[in-house]
Amino acid sequence: MGKNTRRRRLAAGTLLTLALTTLTGAAVANNGDRSSSLERAIEGGKARNVILLIGDGMGDSEITIARNYTVGASGRLALDELPLTGQMTTYSVREDAPSKPDYTPESASTGTAWSTGVKTSDGRISTSPGSDEDLTTILELAERRGMATGNVSTAELTDATPAAPMSHVRLRGCQGPQNMSSCPQDRKSAGGPGSIAEQSVDKGVDVLLGGGKARYDQLVDGGPDAGKTVIESAVRQGYEVVTDRAQLLAAPSGKKLLGLFNAGNMSMEWTGLPAAKPASGPQRCLENGRPSNEPSLDEMTAKALELLASGKKSRRKGFFLQVESASIDKRDHASQPCEQIGETVNFDRAVRVALDFAAKNRDTLVVVTADHAHTSQIVEVNATVAGFGSLLTTDEGEVMQVSYGTGATPTSQGHTGSQVRVAAQGPQAANVVGLIDQTDLFRIMRRAIGAHEKDD
Repeated sequence: MGKNTRRRRLAAGTLLTLALTTLTGAAVANNGDRSSSLERAIEGGKARNVILLIGDGMGDSEITIARNYTVGASGRLALDELPLTGQMTTYSVREDAPSKPDYTPESASTGTAWSTGVKTSDGRISTSPGSDEDLTTILELAERRGMATGNVSTAELTDATPAAPMSHVRLRGCQGPQNMSSCPQDRKSAGGPGSIAEQSVDKGVDVLLGGGKARYDQLVDGGPDAGKTVIESAVRQGYEVVTDRAQLLAAPSGKKLLGLFNAGNMSMEWTGLPAAKPASGPQRCLENGRPSNEPSLDEMTAKALELLASGKKSRRKGFFLQVESASIDKRDHASQPCEQIGETVNFDRAVRVALDFAAKNRDTLVVVTADHAHTSQIVEVNATVAGFGSLLTTDEGEVMQVSYGTGATPTSQGHTGSQVRVAAQGPQAANVVGLIDQTDLFRIMRRAIGAHEKDD
């Protein structure tokens, strides 16, 4: 074990000191001493269940923008309530030189980092840079231990973040059987595992909920289901398939569930004016984006938890569930603050569902974090911004200016390389305190489910 690894493995006493020191300021500001509650929050041992919630592109600015707009500067979101909080580095590595960092990562490489504990290059899904070797994921370790598994996203289920724990391909664009030109070695007809869509159902993930139906309507090109659609392959393998909110809410337990609620990414919760130059607004956002036949993220999360917790595998061994709010990132890219805030609010409701579940199931590790940071910033209302701005009238009746400045056009905004928040509660949660890397999150979850390095 190298010196850097040893440095990262803080003793329990050091973790307690860090936790108390980090949050003393907040306790004083609230006229309350939280030392005892924080000490009680530090648990070791094994978790029966793990719920990982990812706000895609949800850096500290995105959290603060949503908080200010919805509950006020002094308010708190559900994601602010987790007792143990740290920061997480997110860099990826170069494909041609894996020992060298890439400071501004994207969702495939970051998803691979927490899913496998290994840094990879941008675009890869749980495969190693250069050598293209499959990397064992936390979802696969959970399955090997007999745990139930679930994957929920407001993106296409084949998009990078949901793909990372359940598939292995050379590039993230290889989402369906007819999207494999960049991954010829992975085609089923070439003896490979197939596209991300094919792998998701072949993997046997117990609950799959999100968008991307068009990928699953494509025809499998090899193996026993050649000529069938991926949906038909899923049905043959024991999945019940639902395609709207009513069917989801009525879905019974006892079968694997594949829910596909949009041909592509799922619809936005909110709408409003995009950022512009000069700044658009002032405006209030319209909370009318999502059609009634699509479930919200909190509804999908609640149903996934219901099905996973009641299943035979979970009753014996527990479950692993990943939940993603994908379009915080996608609307950040497009300089759309209302849509971005709405998706953060949608995510926060899913966090509340997870926390309510954990309150009744104390042996549950809940982790809330992001894959990478993004472009939006809060700036002075009267500032002339170099990029694109939007003036928003918050619930407090004040105007807040949000600026987007990493792209030449409103629709070309890019990621940033900042560290992101990671917060947790439950067994092993204290290990997120301080500064960790995304690869450490894999090891925290692996330890929580009782798996070991030799199991990788």
